Amino acid sequence: MLKLSYDLHIHSCLSPCGDDDMLPSNIVGMAALMELDVIAVTDHNSCKNCPAVMKLAEDYGVLAIPGMEICTSEEVHVICLFPDLQKAMLFDNYVSSLILKTPNNEDIFGKQEIYDENDNIIGNEHYLLINAVNINFDNLYHIITQYGGIMIPAHIDKASNSLISNLGFIPPESKFKCVEIKNIEKKDNMISQHNYLKNCNIITNSDAHYLGDINEPINFLYAENKSIQDVLTALITNK
Repeated sequence: MLKLSYDLHIHSCLSPCGDDDMLPSNIVGMAALMELDVIAVTDHNSCKNCPAVMKLAEDYGVLAIPGMEICTSEEVHVICLFPDLQKAMLFDNYVSSLILKTPNNEDIFGKQEIYDENDNIIGNEHYLLINAVNINFDNLYHIITQYGGIMIPAHIDKASNSLISNLGFIPPESKFKCVEIKNIEKKDNMISQHNYLKNCNIITNSDAHYLGDINEPINFLYAENKSIQDVLTALITNK
């Protein structure tokens, strides 16, 4: 088994809350500088900067997993990771059709820019990406698996936009096998309060919106190979 350092929750400048310096090239360059093995750029309700990130990461020897941080209809944030770029972009198209159609106001929320691997702006997202999508949390697992992906409820220990804060409990019919805790020191306490978590792999990420927030290689997972599919498998089987 390979010991792989990871940070699987990073926002690019496509997220309105992401800093303007969070260009795909800067993110990948920082990950390489820190010697991270695996990263995922998970912008709010969009995968559209994943193509540039994945191309750059390949050049730097960093494994980049295409991803998204979706906001469900209950405003629960969930990390979605996919086995390949094609499936991620198909899911992106699906989510785009279901997001609340509120035009973004850059002066209030920030820019939502799409880049290529050469730092050229190739587009903008017109609708505000931090809005909720018309997908219920209970239905998300089934939808994600149709695209070959996995779901990871994000920062479940936070007081807002988390599974626990927004729903108040973990639905007993849930099928996800991995969750993210922002403060890993809360892990044992969270498990004691929510029995479902005993069956989950619990990870922690930076949720970086600034380059300096990206994690150093301090968190690790174990996978058969340094490949997207093997990492996804490790996330839902390792404990």
